[in-house]
Amino acid sequence: MRSQVAGRETAASEVGTLASGLGIPQRLEAVLQLLPLDCYVESPAVVVELVPSDRERGLQTPVWTSYQSILSRAGCASPLATIETFEFYEWTRKAFAVVTTGEAALYGNLILKKGLPAPDALFQAC
Repeated sequence: MRSQVAGRETAASEVGTLASGLGIPQRLEAVLQLLPLDCYVESPAVVVELVPSDRERGLQTPVWTSYQSILSRAGCASPLATIETFEFYEWTRKAFAVVTTGEAALYGNLILKKGLPAPDALFQAC
C-alpha cells in the first residue's frame, strides 16, 4: 500500500509523523539530538543514488552536502551511503518510523539506522 502526502507518493505503508513546513536538514538536527546512530555499520545514513540519466547530465545534490555536514557535527564520520531507488523503497517499507517533511529537494530522502545510546547516556537521563 502506498500513501500520498502533499501530492507525492511515499513508499511507506503508513504515513508517520507529519512535519510539513520543515525540510529534512532541520528535522535531522533535531532527530540526532535524541537518536543515536548505529556506529557498527559502514554508514548509518542512506540516500537514493542518482538514476543514470540524472548522473549523466551531472545533476547536483546539494542537500546531501547539508546532510553530511549535519551528521559530521553530530559525530558521524561515515559518508552517506547510496542505494538503488527500489531498494530504498523496500527499506522504507520496513522502517520503524517514517517522518514526512516538507523537503522538496531532488534526492532529498534519507534513511537513518538507529543505534544504541551510550551506557553513560542512559544513566544521565535518569
